[in-house]
Amino acid sequence: MTRQLKVAVQMDPIESINIDADSTFALMLEAQSRGHALWHYEVRHMALREGVKRPDGPQGGKWEERLFARARSVTVQRQHGAHYTVGPLEPLDLASMDVVLMRQDPPFDMAYITATHLLEHIHPKTLVVNDPANVRNAPEKLLVTHFPDLMPPTMITWDTEAIRSFRAEHGDIIVKPLFGNGGAGVFRIKPDDENLASLLEMHFARSREPLMFQRYEPAVRKGDKRIILVDGEPMGAINRVPAAGEARSNMHVGGRPEKCEMTARDREICAAIGPTLRAQGLIFVGIDVIGDWLTEINVTSPTGLQEIARFDGVHLEKAIWDSIEAKVAASA
Repeated sequence: MTRQLKVAVQMDPIESINIDADSTFALMLEAQSRGHALWHYEVRHMALREGVKRPDGPQGGKWEERLFARARSVTVQRQHGAHYTVGPLEPLDLASMDVVLMRQDPPFDMAYITATHLLEHIHPKTLVVNDPANVRNAPEKLLVTHFPDLMPPTMITWDTEAIRSFRAEHGDIIVKPLFGNGGAGVFRIKPDDENLASLLEMHFARSREPLMFQRYEPAVRKGDKRIILVDGEPMGAINRVPAAGEARSNMHVGGRPEKCEMTARDREICAAIGPTLRAQGLIFVGIDVIGDWLTEINVTSPTGLQEIARFDGVHLEKAIWDSIEAKVAASA
């Protein structure tokens, strides 16, 4: 039997989550059912200090008690309006935890990046899921570019001439901010659309970040498939169908989840990326596939666990915790 683990969950405010859809809530319920102790904190409550030097070791000891968060012990239950009970807000030494779940939502901005740097001070002695350095190096819309044979025609650039050339080549295109989430700021620009120049002016007037451009895939009308991989292995999938008049299939903007099966092409994609995900300590990953093409690899705060459970009766949070427990046991 696995020993009780101390688990800190770094996430957005727990009071505002949708308990019927939130994957972090499903992970917390599963951890609790296994007897693990839970704490909750928000990123803004983290603090890195100089710490305390312990007088052991030939080099005069090591520094400990450095990374803290003001956190609350928490229990969760699937009850609307009363889904959590918390203790008092107290300083928590994150190095004293066995596991930290890094589950705050993007945007993937400098605050997010800084949090990954702070968590590196305790990982891997405290297992951070997903590995903070590799989360930082693998934002969802950039990691996919390492697999050019799997993705649709794609370009990332600031250069307006390159953008015009890409549009002239492909006609119907999708424009995405690199570091957003939930479909926010994603546009479809059709061949006869006259708004591309204005859109670029508006974006570059307020941001120094490049944009991602992809060929529009008509197959999205049949759905954008979310496939969950656990430690590099495909475990389940749902299809997300865009609402009428909407180019985006994200459930945040009205996409409708549907039951689906993984195709041979889906499994080919997973087999190609799985070893990289496993080697980088990316335990819980959600990829997006439209037709035959991989469009995103989501490593920051993937979703879809509860939807897959509803359609297939498979609780992938169990597989995630099996993997986490095995890694903690192996490092003991």
